[in-house]
Amino acid sequence: MTQRVDDGRVTPRRGFFDRPTTGKAALVIVAYLAYYLLVSLAIGAVFGDEVDKDNVLATGAGIFFGLVLPIAIGAVTLLGFTASIGRLRSVFGRQTVAGRPWMWIGPALAITAIVAHSAAIGWSDWGPEQILLIALLGVFVGLAEELATRGLVVQMLRGAGHPERFVMVVSSLMFALMHVTNVLSGMKVSTVFLTVVYTFGFGVCMYLTMRVTGTIWAAIVLHALTDPTTFLASGGVDEAVTNRTGGWSALAAAVTILMIVFSLVAVFLVRGNRRAPVGG
Repeated sequence: MTQRVDDGRVTPRRGFFDRPTTGKAALVIVAYLAYYLLVSLAIGAVFGDEVDKDNVLATGAGIFFGLVLPIAIGAVTLLGFTASIGRLRSVFGRQTVAGRPWMWIGPALAITAIVAHSAAIGWSDWGPEQILLIALLGVFVGLAEELATRGLVVQMLRGAGHPERFVMVVSSLMFALMHVTNVLSGMKVSTVFLTVVYTFGFGVCMYLTMRVTGTIWAAIVLHALTDPTTFLASGGVDEAVTNRTGGWSALAAAVTILMIVFSLVAVFLVRGNRRAPVGG
């Protein structure tokens, strides 16, 4: 039995993921989260003394062992999995579903938030090592989370024949629900709730970014810039982005709220499917 993969070659069937479904897309996310949590626990068992449990960003060692290393291993593993099912080219190549002009609002909001957070950072509060490691964290977070959701999940939902509205909403919802696991690290439930709401809106904006630019790389770059600037501006990974007030922080908080509202509006505007690449 053979199948045609990303570059048009005919190869032996690869098994379980040949016929994608919504359930299999969800399984990918659940398996990734379980793997990531196990990796985090293993690293914590060996290097836990290096991490300040009250403030994981307090030291370079804490940032590296508590945050960077687990997500880096997760990102590399996801890349290997994507290659193993023959989807690297389709995920990282040109998107088959084009965007429409109004969709540029999504990346515009994300860029505005990045600029506002960057301007709000108290750079003197951070050491060079902390800044570099938090930036590296952003690279791996952007790669892993975009590959998992805007990459694999979107590909699988499209492969299952779902319309783009379904693809956008479900992939963004899966992305948002991934962050429920933050409660296991001690994050306050109220902050986790705000994070889930915000990440749904952010996920919609990243989906729209991928649509209008034609590539997942644009979403990866914006995501890789969003998390570090947010952490540095808010002062920690467990601070809600809407908690800061005044000046650029107020602008960032306002854009965050606007992003959530816009994502709800976008649900009613998105049209199109994989067989109609010029659709809205």
